[in-house]
Amino acid sequence: MLSRYSSVTTKALGIALMALLMLIPLAQVRDLIAERSGYRQHAVAQIASRWGAAQTVGGPVISVPHRVMLETKDGYKPSQQMLYLLPERGDISATLTPSIRAYGIYDTAVYTADVTISARYESDDFAPLSTDAANYLTDQVKLRFLLSDVRGLREVKSVKVNGTPQRLQPGDAIGNIAAVSVALDPSLLAGALTVEVQYVVAGTESLQFLPMARTTTVKVDAPWADPSFTGAFLPAERDIDDKQFSARWQVLELNRGFAQHWEETPHNAVNLHEWSFGVTLYRPVDVYQQLQRAGKYGLLFIGLSFVAFFLFEVLKKLRVHPVQYVLVGLALCTFYILLLALSEQIGFGGAYAVAATAVVLIIGGYAAAVLATRRAGGLLAGCLAVAYLLLYGLVISEQYSLLIGAITLLAVVSVLMYLTRRIDWYGESRPAAAPAAAKTDFDAFVMPDLPPNGSRR
Repeated sequence: MLSRYSSVTTKALGIALMALLMLIPLAQVRDLIAERSGYRQHAVAQIASRWGAAQTVGGPVISVPHRVMLETKDGYKPSQQMLYLLPERGDISATLTPSIRAYGIYDTAVYTADVTISARYESDDFAPLSTDAANYLTDQVKLRFLLSDVRGLREVKSVKVNGTPQRLQPGDAIGNIAAVSVALDPSLLAGALTVEVQYVVAGTESLQFLPMARTTTVKVDAPWADPSFTGAFLPAERDIDDKQFSARWQVLELNRGFAQHWEETPHNAVNLHEWSFGVTLYRPVDVYQQLQRAGKYGLLFIGLSFVAFFLFEVLKKLRVHPVQYVLVGLALCTFYILLLALSEQIGFGGAYAVAATAVVLIIGGYAAAVLATRRAGGLLAGCLAVAYLLLYGLVISEQYSLLIGAITLLAVVSVLMYLTRRIDWYGESRPAAAPAAAKTDFDAFVMPDLPPNGSRR
């Protein structure tokens, strides 16, 4: 008797080892998901390279070259650095027209944005020029507008300085952000200066803004139901419904990490990206993110399925070969591959339903054959179906997934403890023979009595 129950314990440990070995195909599945996700990122990059990348908008910024003497190991040498002057107030409004663009089987959100920028400089904003007036090259002064991917610039509707139309030209970058510029008359630096610009820009997924004024106000609206507000600042006001959104930001000079004016050399560029803010056209159904979340529960599914087979084997005194455990584990791993392949074609919800149904039917039928009763196979298939329903809830629920997972795990452990509460793992206190009347209702359901002729149902 002792050797019999020792063998049961040994087999339990062997099954646990087989479950751990299933980590190898699960790791391969996760690598495949990561690889396909990389293909999607490449497809998005291809779309962005042709349509326009994620855009960062800012300005206007007045730039004035400054002649200075820099100390080097060979003495002082003449050099030039750039003075940047920001306006007193800057207002930006953007109306987005989003759409979906595809590259092969992959797609992403893109947009065109009708952008309007208005700004005002006060005479005090030009005070830094008086500190070394002889060395500031005001004849080369420019008005720059930051735009991270100028390839996305579709149309320039209007550019006005103090009400006078101007013409945009290619411009040098500020820091690591590209720009377009307007040559400015030096005489305009004596008093108040107003700037108005309207253009249409195309971009992919994200539109960000820079707080390039003492007080910066940004307004954005778009017919998109799932905006994700990202960056250094959240909107002060927002209105979101199932069809569109609108948002408004207000950022002060005191909120950001750079001043109203600074001088820049190639070696001390200001990191403006750090202070960008805006909106991303979020798509709630991110197939690869959901696949990765589902894959995290792969070992748990395999372990529970092995435990179910083991309970049938011990409680009903059946014999299940280790190869049969491995086949069940491989079938559960195949679920993720099928889910990945179908998700790229028909979406995550439909793919999940097809893949889960296929695996439940396969494992249920296999269990009915292995355990020699249709009811046992049906019970195992039903348990697996409930588990897949719970997994789906875990995957699609972003806020309550931990709570659902914790309650489910507690319930599973409780059921396992209940079913195994009378197993004498050492065999020391088990009676020599159990009376036939000790058959439980659970036994009657899973393995009913055979008919007189000995045939199974």
